[in-house]
Amino acid sequence: MKTKLIALVFALFCGGLYAGTPAQDKEFVEKYKAAYEKGDKAALAAFLYTKDANPMALEFFKMMQAEGAGTAKISKIELADLSPEDVKKASEVQTGPDGSKAKLPLTPTKKLKISIETKDANGSSTNSTENFIAEKDGKYVIPVPAVVK
Repeated sequence: MKTKLIALVFALFCGGLYAGTPAQDKEFVEKYKAAYEKGDKAALAAFLYTKDANPMALEFFKMMQAEGAGTAKISKIELADLSPEDVKKASEVQTGPDGSKAKLPLTPTKKLKISIETKDANGSSTNSTENFIAEKDGKYVIPVPAVVK
């Protein structure tokens, strides 16, 4: 138990060391919001880190990113620090709908939190999503779960 606690504290501390700058955070958020609100599916897909991605997970991530893109407005978007629960969840092996095992291929340093507001003749609604964010080669990416080998 003590070893797990030390590892968790170490992961949180080291994650903060590699976290981007406030300018990098702002640029990522602005680019993501612009791509979403323009409905630019290619730009949205470019945010995904897809190396060794589970094919079902990749299709799911693309579908979720594109949902409402170009028609809905982002009412709130931010990069948030990871909680201890987030760190634990991000490191776990998960079982996909097809029974395969998958895990995030990169260690997340932040979480992208988005609130999307949609309005139509029936009223309005707000939908919230969260994605882990990692850094790869100095760039923020959304890691797609990869097949566990």
